Amino acid sequence: MKNNTKLCRLTAFLLCLVLLFVAAPLPQSFAAPDDEDSVSDTTDTDTSDTDGDGTSDTTQGNTASNANVIAAAADAPTVTAEAALLVSPDSGMVLYEKNADERRYPASTTKIMTALIVLENVTDLSETVTAEASDFEHVTADSSNAGIKEGEVVTVEDLLYALMLPSANEAAYMLARHVGGTWENFVDMMNQRATELGCTGTHFSNPCGLHEDDHYTTARDLYKIAYAAMQDETFQDIADTVQWKMNTSLRSEYLILTTNELIRSSYAAYAYPFCKGIKTGHTSQAGNCFVGYAEYGDAKLYSVVLGSADQSADYPEIAASFTDTSALCKWGFSNFTSKTIVKKGDTVKEIDVNLSTDTDRLVLTTKNDLVALVPKDLDVAKLLEDPNYTTPDEVNAPIKAGDVIGSVTYSYDGINYGTVELVALSDVELSQVLYYADKLSHFFQSTVFKVILIVLAVFVVLYILFNLTFGGMRRRKQRKNLRARYENSNYQRRRRR
Repeated sequence: MKNNTKLCRLTAFLLCLVLLFVAAPLPQSFAAPDDEDSVSDTTDTDTSDTDGDGTSDTTQGNTASNANVIAAAADAPTVTAEAALLVSPDSGMVLYEKNADERRYPASTTKIMTALIVLENVTDLSETVTAEASDFEHVTADSSNAGIKEGEVVTVEDLLYALMLPSANEAAYMLARHVGGTWENFVDMMNQRATELGCTGTHFSNPCGLHEDDHYTTARDLYKIAYAAMQDETFQDIADTVQWKMNTSLRSEYLILTTNELIRSSYAAYAYPFCKGIKTGHTSQAGNCFVGYAEYGDAKLYSVVLGSADQSADYPEIAASFTDTSALCKWGFSNFTSKTIVKKGDTVKEIDVNLSTDTDRLVLTTKNDLVALVPKDLDVAKLLEDPNYTTPDEVNAPIKAGDVIGSVTYSYDGINYGTVELVALSDVELSQVLYYADKLSHFFQSTVFKVILIVLAVFVVLYILFNLTFGGMRRRKQRKNLRARYENSNYQRRRRR
């Protein structure tokens, strides 16, 4: 009997272990490994990007004769600028860069951010600002200005034109005080906005760009700021304006002119007709700076040059920042062309659909056209050969036509030429039967179910052990009591009677 009890207990114990092993999830170290190829993918990753900006330095072009220059096509121009950048905004592709992440003094290109903050915070540009003595405290007498006097009342619109065209420093301080309460608060807004735009090498100390040691930026950061500002139509108009007639409380029809020599006179030999702005800058510490924007057909380019020479080699009457800019843009438009990679509504992929009886496949189409500046000799078909999809392998119904499901990026030879979102082509209705069946299936696979199973298994085992242990003891006690009763003489006599 004792041997049978021990055998039952051992059986119950083994049953408990088996149930625990089956129900409990496998530890990570014992789980089946993922496909080993997915781990080795990082082995061959190009690590040539040393700038930390996420843009690969291994472009398909050649290096220009300048030191530290990376160009995406051959015969890149030699520029005098200490730092430079040329970007196609449609794809974000960097066509040319030179020390693009090196901290430089921005001079009056600072005013791009000043204008951006004002336009984002002032809805009525007819608001007026009265010039105060404090607006002139930090403005040197020989610095650029619009001739505004203390007590003069000027609209925000006129101040923006004064800020961007003649690069008026007093206008910068007036606008900063009007928007920020104090110019110091406004500078905090500038730095906060720079962070929001992803600028990593920028710190502003004033709203105008006059030299301070801790007032700096980079060519790449200035592109991000300029790109954000150019999304505002008012800023676009101001940046491309040659002259403007200001009206103040003391003067009317007062003419101010742009400092941008590329658009100032269309008859000048150095003028660049495709230039659409944006902002000049100069201090002795910063050198000559210019942030430019140009359009040629459907193609667009942003350029940034910082620390250019005081004189252009071909046109000594102007700073080299202008000829550096036009040379970069001409090279960019000559070696690259705007091409449509995909059109809106193009079918590019199908993925699985769950929980629907309508269909088991979902067609994904492009949400919009994707136009990018690409090398002229690049066949678009090569971009379409192996795109990089960011989409799930499967989706669950219900789905509405136009729902964004993912995106696709087109690249070639390590260079990304653009990304477009992918949307569902049609509606897919949810099947309630499949939905609840899926819920039930997931429940049986869930951790909650496994925990319940473990608890039940433990309860069953404990119940068996309890019955084996205490049930046996109870039965033995009953038999013992029964024997005692038979052995009791009084009991036997009562039975005989």
